[in-house]
Amino acid sequence: MIAVGSDHGGYELKEPIIKYLMDRELEVKDFGAFDGENSVDYPDYGLAVAESIISGECKRGIIICGTGIGISIAANKVPGIRAALCTDCYMARMSREHNNANILALGSRVLGKGLALQIVETWLDTEFTGERHQKRLDKITGIEEKYIK
Repeated sequence: MIAVGSDHGGYELKEPIIKYLMDRELEVKDFGAFDGENSVDYPDYGLAVAESIISGECKRGIIICGTGIGISIAANKVPGIRAALCTDCYMARMSREHNNANILALGSRVLGKGLALQIVETWLDTEFTGERHQKRLDKITGIEEKYIK
């Protein structure tokens, strides 16, 4: 299952992304926001998506705010989350191949709908290559563990 969440600034991009995921016959859990009119706080949605992945409820997530910056920072505060803010398909591919990103972050005020959907497609269709990259992810986990204690 793919978790999707946005603040009010990301709502307009979230809806076509959810439609795209459903057209691909992927199961989606929408954490909101449910309109673009009422101001809401991006950390709440970044956290909800991140926690759904850590709990195992969802396999991966997509989060959206105006720039993608704030919501990705919030999600990355959760140990085990690797949220990657991507603005092109190359970044999306590398975030999966090298970093095994489990959340894709997008900026609705930065990307057009067409490019955003291409980024989502690339991110979904790219697998982690493992090998030499795993030792680097293990080091990131070590950093998290150092500061959790």
